[in-house]
Amino acid sequence: MQKPSIAVIGTGKVGSALALLLNRKGYPVAGVDSKSLSSALRVAKELGVPATDRPEEVTVRAEVVFITTPDRVIAAVAGEINRRGGFKPGQTVFHTSGAHPADEIGAARRSGALAGSLHPLQSFADVQGAINNLPGSYFALEGDEGAVSLARQIVADLEGKCFTIKADDKPLYHAAACVASNYLVSLMHFAAGLYTRFGLSREDAFTALFPLIQGTLNNIGRIGPVRALTGPVERGDGPTLAGHLQALQAVGEEELALYRRLGAYTVRVALEKGSISREQAEELSLLLEKRRSGYGQRTGDYGNLKADEGRRPAHHHAYGI
Repeated sequence: MQKPSIAVIGTGKVGSALALLLNRKGYPVAGVDSKSLSSALRVAKELGVPATDRPEEVTVRAEVVFITTPDRVIAAVAGEINRRGGFKPGQTVFHTSGAHPADEIGAARRSGALAGSLHPLQSFADVQGAINNLPGSYFALEGDEGAVSLARQIVADLEGKCFTIKADDKPLYHAAACVASNYLVSLMHFAAGLYTRFGLSREDAFTALFPLIQGTLNNIGRIGPVRALTGPVERGDGPTLAGHLQALQAVGEEELALYRRLGAYTVRVALEKGSISREQAEELSLLLEKRRSGYGQRTGDYGNLKADEGRRPAHHHAYGI
């Protein structure tokens, strides 16, 4: 079965990876465009196709158009292409933003094209990484019925999986993706930075932490995030948390506040797991709240917040990170 021809507008990491991968899957590439012509030329040379900085020159020759520009200019780019006659009836136009609905390229509909959003739920640090990571990834689809139907076939050809989403839910969907990916990076940066406080370089710190990170991800993949939770919150270990809070006071208010908020959320996860009682959860929450400064000058000064180990199942005595 012959694949539809495609044009890619925006040859950054996502656009370049889509152009290269889809071409390998049998999709003819009519051309690529970028505001930076040198960027478009790099991809075009590899594919043997035209490159331009006037998108309507290549979109008009394609059956499917991917607009992979930064989110802030998607609507403007679509509007410009439409004004210059670059869209046509029977065409399907996608953008790849996770945060914006298909309406962002609604200008294409005025020329008789279908509009859809096709967002790869994946992290793209560079083009080669994107090419390696896309197969097996999930894609969130939204937009006109015909566009979504075509998107399903494109995702299947990319060896991915997909689900549909409502336009109104895209901001929340994208926020969750940012937490899982972007903020994970920030957490690793945070943790490695703490290790530099006692003499390790940031590079050595991350090297030391990475097996722990990988092991945790393996556990999450194997048994899910709730059952994979370990550590002082999971076992109701208030004195250890108190020691952490005291140590972080010397690091900085921002770091201390971040640890508190993460800890407070983790209490909810531990409660869902059933590894702590509701009373223990309340005690740990009080300890982690900023307004409670009475966790003591000594790590062992835990007072009434000490967990009652007699309330805990025996297997929770198996300590870990």
